[in-house]
Amino acid sequence: MAASRFKIAQLGAGRMGTVHARGAAANPRLRLAYLVDPRPEAVAPLAKEVGAKLAELDTVLADPEVVGVIVASSTDVHLDNTLACLRAGKAVFCEKPLDLDLARLQAAKAEITASAAPLLVAFNRRFDPHYLALKARIGAGAIGRLESLNIINHDPAPPAHAFIVPSGGLFKDFTIHDLDLACWLLEETPVELFAAASCLVDPVIGEKGDVDTARVVLKTASGQLCMISNTRRSGCGYDQRIEAFGSQGVAMADNPRLDTVQVWGEAGAVSSPIPRDFIARYARAYRAELDHFADVLAGAPSQIGFAESVRALTLAEAAAESARSGRSVRL
Repeated sequence: MAASRFKIAQLGAGRMGTVHARGAAANPRLRLAYLVDPRPEAVAPLAKEVGAKLAELDTVLADPEVVGVIVASSTDVHLDNTLACLRAGKAVFCEKPLDLDLARLQAAKAEITASAAPLLVAFNRRFDPHYLALKARIGAGAIGRLESLNIINHDPAPPAHAFIVPSGGLFKDFTIHDLDLACWLLEETPVELFAAASCLVDPVIGEKGDVDTARVVLKTASGQLCMISNTRRSGCGYDQRIEAFGSQGVAMADNPRLDTVQVWGEAGAVSSPIPRDFIARYARAYRAELDHFADVLAGAPSQIGFAESVRALTLAEAAAESARSGRSVRL
C-alpha cells in the first residue's frame, strides 16, 4: 500500500453503497480493495467497475493492510458491522443511523468510546458546501445572534413500500438528518421537542405504521427555536432549504439549480429545475465526507462520532413519541 493511499473495504452495495463505492474508487487517497455484500452476483458489476474484489467479512477483518471500512450495509446491521470492524482495529465510516434502537446503541457506548480505532458517522449534510458556508456566515456574526431556524427537507416522491419498515420510519430515516443539522447550526442540544405528523402522500405508508408528512419544533435551553418541515412528496424536486434568523438579519441557503439561466416571456420567467434526488443534490457532500474519512485514517479526529449519533437518535425517538402522544417531550 502506498503511503498516501489507504486500503479500505466496504460492507454493502445497495443504493448508498453504490454511491460510496464509486466515491471511494474516485478518491486518490483511498484504495477500495474489497466489497462485501450478501448478493455477490447482483453486485459483481459494481465490484468490477470500482476495481474491488468480492469478499466475505472475515476476509476483510483478517487483512492487516485494511485500515478502514465503509459500513453501508442494511441499517439493521450497522451497529453489529461497526463493532466487528472496530474490534479488528479498523477505522469505520458508517452510514447513518448507527442503529435504530436507542437503548441498544447506548449499551454499546463503552466499547465504542474505548476503541482505539476511530468512528465517523456519515451525517453528510454537514459536508455540503452550501450549509458549510451558511454556518460560517452565522459564526462570523453576519446576522447577529442566531435566534431561530427553518429547515426544509422534502423528498420528491415516496420510497418503495418495501423500504418503509426496515428504514425505521420517517423520523429515524429522514428527519434524523435535520435533527443533526439543527444541533450543528444552533450549537446547542434541544431541551424540548414537539412533533405533529400525518399520512398525506401514500396510504400504504400509513398501513405500514409510518407517516409521510411531519413538522418538528425544537427549543434549546437559551430559547433558540428550530422548525423542521418534512414530506415524502414535494412536487418540485428534492427541496432542501435552510433559513437562519438572527438579531440583525437573515441568512438563507436556497436550493441549487442545474444552471442559472432564466427565460422570460409573456407568461413569466422559467428557470432550471432543482436537483431531482439526494444523490445529485449532495454529490459534493458525499465526496467531502470521504475526504474527511481519509483525514481520519491519516490521524485527524472524526468530526461526527458516537455522541452525535446518540443525540440525533434520541431526538428522532422523541419526535416519534411526540407525534404519537400529541404532547411535547422534555429532553
